[in-house]
Amino acid sequence: MAESAEVAVYYFPNYHVDTRNEEWHGKGWTEWELVKAATPRFPGHEQPKVPLWGYEDEADPHVMARKMAAAATHGIDCFIFDWYWYDNLHYLHRALEDGFLQAANPHGLKFSLMWANHDWLEIHPATRCRPYHQRTTGSVSGHEFLDATNYMIEKYFRSDYYWRVNGGLYFSIYDLPSLLAGFGSSVEETRRQLDMFRTRVREAGLGELHLNAIVWAVPNLPSEQKVENLNDLINRLGFDSATSYVWIHHNQIPEFPAYSYAKYCEMSVRDFDTFTNKFDLPYFPNVTMGWDSSPRTIQTDRFDHLGYPFTPILTGNTPEEFRLALKQAKAFLDEGITNPKILTINSWNEWTEGSYLEPDTKYGMAYLEAIRDVFGQ
Repeated sequence: MAESAEVAVYYFPNYHVDTRNEEWHGKGWTEWELVKAATPRFPGHEQPKVPLWGYEDEADPHVMARKMAAAATHGIDCFIFDWYWYDNLHYLHRALEDGFLQAANPHGLKFSLMWANHDWLEIHPATRCRPYHQRTTGSVSGHEFLDATNYMIEKYFRSDYYWRVNGGLYFSIYDLPSLLAGFGSSVEETRRQLDMFRTRVREAGLGELHLNAIVWAVPNLPSEQKVENLNDLINRLGFDSATSYVWIHHNQIPEFPAYSYAKYCEMSVRDFDTFTNKFDLPYFPNVTMGWDSSPRTIQTDRFDHLGYPFTPILTGNTPEEFRLALKQAKAFLDEGITNPKILTINSWNEWTEGSYLEPDTKYGMAYLEAIRDVFGQ
């Protein structure tokens, strides 16, 4: 019997109260406010999206336990939490620390971190006017990197539920240019810092790290930069694997305001072979459930093609079309080229980017059922 694939789903933790969000947006603010305020921006545009379970507090362990159970019983092995560290302090950490780590976990769902080390811009919601105000930078200095990674070691890596890939603690880094910038744009110094991180993990008695790089060819967020000679860079930095966060990091959506999910899927699935051949390291394919960042725009502004979050929307991303994308990913993994067999999915709850698996009032559990039917044991 062929080895089964592991399915890891990105989790965006902005649906609980955070003190910095309250400073920026007001008491009690969460990104649910943008979900509620979303409106149709063109004829046939399906907004707002309404969560079937309501506008829940993900930092409540009982709330998180339901999410975890739904994931684990529908073929998902791991939540990859988007993880933030700004001004040498954590941010948006309570979904993981107060929710996931305090919740009952009878199904043994794993978790891991993707360091979302991009600049935090004022795009919640965004105006048409640019440049956007930068709340804080994602680049960290050497001492900040030490503090952040020591925090990870002590707070997360010791957990029995932390996800390991090839025996190593899976740790993904989102923004390579931002990482390099913190170390003077020096590849050598960045490699030294990553190697020291590996050493500290070993010295803590936790074995090895599995360092994963998020790769892209098309920048999405306004602060993102394209990396030239990406294969050479991730090799020189000593990463163990590469994957993607979302499909739109690789192909521009051809038409505005909307384009067919099915047609876009055809381009994205072809990239499985493209990236596997491009990178020396193992590339874990990605399936994206949808794309619609319009909830992150001022709803009374004209919706024109201005760049993120005023971007084209993928339409027709029904559970059945998503299922077809998953089947193609499974067929690719079953070829045995990718080792280990891992699929990343965007996303558990990117509600304001139109890519979420959590049940809504239109399709219920159908997106999760698609994963269960294709990848479930």
